[in-house]
Amino acid sequence: MNIAKSGYRVFSANSSVACTELAKKITERLGVELGKSVVFQESNRETRVDVKESVRGQTIFIIQTIPRDVNTAIMELLVMAYALKTSCAKNIIGVIPYFPYSKQCKMRKRGSIVSKLLASMLAKAGLTHIITMDLHQKEIQGFFSFPVDNLRASPFLIQYIQEEIPDYRNAIIVAKSPSAAKRAQSYAERLRLGLAVIHGEAQCSESDMADGRHSPPCVRNTTGHTGLELPPGKQQAPFPGIELPMMMAKEKPPITVVGDVGGRIAIIVDDIIDDVGDFVAAAEILKERGAYKIYIMATHGLLSADAPRLIEESAIDEVVVTNTVPHEVQKLQCPKIKTVDVSMILAEAIRRIHNGESMAYLFRNITVDD
Repeated sequence: MNIAKSGYRVFSANSSVACTELAKKITERLGVELGKSVVFQESNRETRVDVKESVRGQTIFIIQTIPRDVNTAIMELLVMAYALKTSCAKNIIGVIPYFPYSKQCKMRKRGSIVSKLLASMLAKAGLTHIITMDLHQKEIQGFFSFPVDNLRASPFLIQYIQEEIPDYRNAIIVAKSPSAAKRAQSYAERLRLGLAVIHGEAQCSESDMADGRHSPPCVRNTTGHTGLELPPGKQQAPFPGIELPMMMAKEKPPITVVGDVGGRIAIIVDDIIDDVGDFVAAAEILKERGAYKIYIMATHGLLSADAPRLIEESAIDEVVVTNTVPHEVQKLQCPKIKTVDVSMILAEAIRRIHNGESMAYLFRNITVDD
């Protein structure tokens, strides 16, 4: 395709060579060349972007994959978007397969909603649209002042299960916690398989984090005359109407697996696999309950710290993730990690947005809970 006549450009905002692989696959599928630009770090770690071709009046797609150095990748995206904005690009659309800080989307005690902050920063930098995949919470779309297309990786992972797992009909879909049950149910219904839920696992889930709801208000010291005292015999509490009932401490029940996994292939599904401790513990429980093979399916394979070593030494037989996040180094360290390519759906989303076509086709057979 002649780039000059296509009416749009595709750029990569990554300074790391490993992170540009997904961008190259997308442009190959689109039949266009990757835009000419240079993204690099100064000696003092400042990010510099130089766009090497005219973008005036063009629709620009910036593909940004997020490596381990999350904050540098965000700055590269922001600086690239602002450079294109000041170069008079018509529309600037960010293709961010894994949206960073998506776990920080709820208010915590003395914390902040970082996803909302990042959404505001992207809008200020000049982005007018975002294509992403499997947001940690779908409500994050409401933080943006412009359209967000939240694509799904589940069709690719389901296809992998059907084609690459022998005797998958003898499998059962497992949610490693009750909070993941809806996603697991969506997979189970489309694969016509059973569902199991691990309950009572000793983990620090999002609902367990301190968010201020268990902090009672301080009782004000009322010594001395305030001018508000009632006559004797009619004394009341210092602040009537705010007495709260006694809050019972939460206790985890004994670990149980709701559902029969004996003699079955257990497939644990989730959106992100980063710290694999929970997955390793879940695999051990499933082995004890009789599962003879254990697979992990996740969209974003962050695989931080010593995750490859833990997976290699665990009861997990295979970890399947997409290429939304680069993880070639982790694959060299652990042969159990497999990759599913999702560049096809990202390229099709770019093509449809540029041509003004409906995106509904990309969400066919996708349930609300997926």
